[in-house]
Amino acid sequence: MDKITQGLLAEFAEQFDLTSIEESERFETFATFLTTRKHYSEAPFDPPDLVVGKGGDTGIDGIAIIVNNSLISDVDSIEDLVELNGYLETTFIFVQAERSEGFDGGKIGTFGAGVQDFFGKGKLERNDDIKRAVEIMEAIYKRSGKFSKGNPLCYMYYVTTGKWQADKNLVARASAEVEELKATGLFKDVEFVPIGADQIQKLYNQTKNSITREFDFPQRTVVPEIAGVKEAYLGLLPATTFLSLVRDDEGDIIKSLFYENVRDWEGYNAINAEIRETLKSEARGRFPLMNNGVTIIAKTLFATGNKFTMGDFQIVNGCQTSHVLHDNWDLLTDEVRIPVRIISTKDEAVTESVITATNRQTEVKPDQFFALKDFAKRLEEYFKRFDADHRLYYERRTHQYDSEEILKSRIVGHQTLVRAVGAMFLNEPHRTTRNYKLLAEKVGKDIFRDGDRMEPYYVAAYAAYRLTRLFSAKKISSKFVPGRYHILLAARLIMDGEAQSLMNSADMGRRCEKIMKKLWDDADEILNQAIAVVDKVAEGNWDRDHIRTQPITDKILAHFGLRAGG
Repeated sequence: MDKITQGLLAEFAEQFDLTSIEESERFETFATFLTTRKHYSEAPFDPPDLVVGKGGDTGIDGIAIIVNNSLISDVDSIEDLVELNGYLETTFIFVQAERSEGFDGGKIGTFGAGVQDFFGKGKLERNDDIKRAVEIMEAIYKRSGKFSKGNPLCYMYYVTTGKWQADKNLVARASAEVEELKATGLFKDVEFVPIGADQIQKLYNQTKNSITREFDFPQRTVVPEIAGVKEAYLGLLPATTFLSLVRDDEGDIIKSLFYENVRDWEGYNAINAEIRETLKSEARGRFPLMNNGVTIIAKTLFATGNKFTMGDFQIVNGCQTSHVLHDNWDLLTDEVRIPVRIISTKDEAVTESVITATNRQTEVKPDQFFALKDFAKRLEEYFKRFDADHRLYYERRTHQYDSEEILKSRIVGHQTLVRAVGAMFLNEPHRTTRNYKLLAEKVGKDIFRDGDRMEPYYVAAYAAYRLTRLFSAKKISSKFVPGRYHILLAARLIMDGEAQSLMNSADMGRRCEKIMKKLWDDADEILNQAIAVVDKVAEGNWDRDHIRTQPITDKILAHFGLRAGG
């Protein structure tokens, strides 16, 4: 392994608390994280959850399944997404990772056979992680009537520390595996993607949102001085120049640049089809008069004459336009120009005001506007107040910490926090995956309200963080994963088994202060005790369909002398 990749792997392991596992498994986790982040950038995730490489892995080291922009870890989520969205848009990601500095035809064959077996009759021996992923896959295809945006996409990433030379024998072997999968008719498209040391470095930089672009911008007007804005410009960019800002070296669109958009790419609905028709017609020269254009917010922007250098930027408006241009790049000529607004600011208030104004023009997800509320901002600051050993980072806005040198394992995403609080303080661990929508609807009503104490939110986040560390370090069996939120409820009751106080009460604050100290001193011991409690009431049955139910919740409460809802 070259020194640069070695350094990146070491940094990754440090940031995700993975230094205690074997280097081979660290590299598998690293490769799976990088390739998944290329397609998924909606929320933080725990990379070890996606690694399947052990006995019975069928030649696959990592699997990620993305449905409707959600990273799926269990079957229950599929039905929720059908109910919520009315469709299923799926991407399957398979990873084979080797620390060696070469690419091997035999391993490509093994990898391809494993992926084919995954979608086939399952003749190869499968470990529990593979079985769990297959179960999700089967649930998706059972609802194939909801594939209104097309069949699933399938990506096969072969990651090594070498350099892909496009050897004709390796290309032929990879092509054969791809054609076998395409022949099943299960996919909209299948791609085999070799990743070497150079690509690893680029993908890693993208995870830090440290993308920098240099471009010519002669057709522009300077916006007069605005408080909180370093500089801003309005102008026109040739479509080909604009595409160079949003595509990577492989010609793929960089999804992470669009995470502030409320809507992801919606395919060719009526509006997007109209944009495409404009590009095909003689009216393409009038494109800037017929399109609202794109808004870009950049943390760094330097101009020398017409030459601009832009870094750490986000496209906060124009996701649909960008994707239509990307999808129809072969239709673009010099006469197609894009209206562009570029705003350079590091002021969070300015950034949020632009995002809010932009998002008001379209359908809004409640979670996204919640991030801009005062309570969320206070919660973020509260988490940061603790000393380094106990500090966590509440990520109220997606990827806000990507470019910061902090331990990524200590970042708490909004949905993770909703689930942990719901489990520990609403006594509803059974709603954290099944019927999560019902739990999310309590945000702003029963939880995350102005006036609530901050302490229970930190307690829930810290307990969830310590439990995740135990799973990541292999200190507890992965068989307990389906009951992780029931474990959190049991842990809270071990530390404080009294009936619940109101979330905004002084009593809640005092009780949670005591719980904090217990977690700081004995988290691992308490969580292991909680596992024993759940194991007892579940009678050793940790099957997802058994444990993620209200009866198990009620039995845990009864174990501590509480009634349901107590």
